[in-house]
Amino acid sequence: MNFIKKFFDKTRPAFSEGGKLHALRSVYEGFESFLLVPNTTSKSGVSIHDAIDSKRIMSIVVIALMPAMLFGMYNIGYQHYTAAGLEGSLMEMFAYGLLALLPKIVVSYAVGLGIEFVVAQYKHEEIQEGYLVTGLIVPLILPINCPLWMMALAIAFAVIFAKEIFGGTGMNIFNVALVARAFLFFSYSGKMTGDEVWVANESILGLGKDLPDTFTCATPLAEVGSGQMSASLNDMVVGLIPGSVGETSVIAIALGAVLLLWTGIASWKTMVSVSVGGGLTAALFRATGSTPIEWYEHLALGGFCFGAVFMATDPVTSARTEGGKYIYGFLIGVIAVLVRVFNPGYPEGMMLAILFMNLFAPLIDYCFVQRNINRRLKRVQR
Repeated sequence: MNFIKKFFDKTRPAFSEGGKLHALRSVYEGFESFLLVPNTTSKSGVSIHDAIDSKRIMSIVVIALMPAMLFGMYNIGYQHYTAAGLEGSLMEMFAYGLLALLPKIVVSYAVGLGIEFVVAQYKHEEIQEGYLVTGLIVPLILPINCPLWMMALAIAFAVIFAKEIFGGTGMNIFNVALVARAFLFFSYSGKMTGDEVWVANESILGLGKDLPDTFTCATPLAEVGSGQMSASLNDMVVGLIPGSVGETSVIAIALGAVLLLWTGIASWKTMVSVSVGGGLTAALFRATGSTPIEWYEHLALGGFCFGAVFMATDPVTSARTEGGKYIYGFLIGVIAVLVRVFNPGYPEGMMLAILFMNLFAPLIDYCFVQRNINRRLKRVQR
């Protein structure tokens, strides 16, 4: 790492005030803070030094996403080879999925980070690390057949109108990745739902083969909406089912959850309350015959687990009070299952549930804070 530090020390004068490249100072500082620990400290006021910062938080979340991403790559290849009737090794299927997903990851970071770089330059501010996680989540919550230009348009909309317009990282009200998905769902629903978007349908660099234009494959959650189910519980937990790239494997998502909980990045209160709210609501509907599957199958299908672990726990857009996390998570689980059961045309309700509760998270926190203030005032008055 010393040669990297020496390189930045040598080039710093060119990007400092009065240097030839001062106009690109935000870009320079962004790369420096990404690769090294910043050497700047506060000049006044109280400063709390900690071993964790936003860069390390984002890095840990990215690592936690790795199991879901890697399994998603394999599942892309597995679903394609199965649909094409081909025999393939584990490495062939994984390579196919890697080549199919990699362009989406590249486009996601290129568009999102590009916009953040431009905004930072325009506002003469530092480039924040918030998009490191969003840039990976977006490709994982979309169907594999979503066109690149469409995804780029959605990311640009989300970063500008759901993040930068509110003030940038840490100031946004809504989860940026989910806003991108919502933009696609409501603007290009044909590429986000139905039976034609979940299985990669073209050969890539000699791997796989082109599927017929008429090929379709419904997700298990869509099958539930039509009153049938072909996937087993084992397939749901392992993740060998059609669906959004990173949302199918409960095991892979659970591995990420363990890391987030062990490092203290995410709140177990939110994760557990989402599952409890969804499970109780699904059990109630199962008892009344409103849903054909068991409550635990609802939790294993679609984006429920992924949303509970990686998006409901977003520290910026979720409830921050300890008591509020229970209410916030519980209502997300309830609303997600309500949407699934009462709207068969839109079987996945997790996106809308989280976005809806993002809107009410500040109100939940306000109520809990005011309750604590009132309790303390009563004790003082006594």
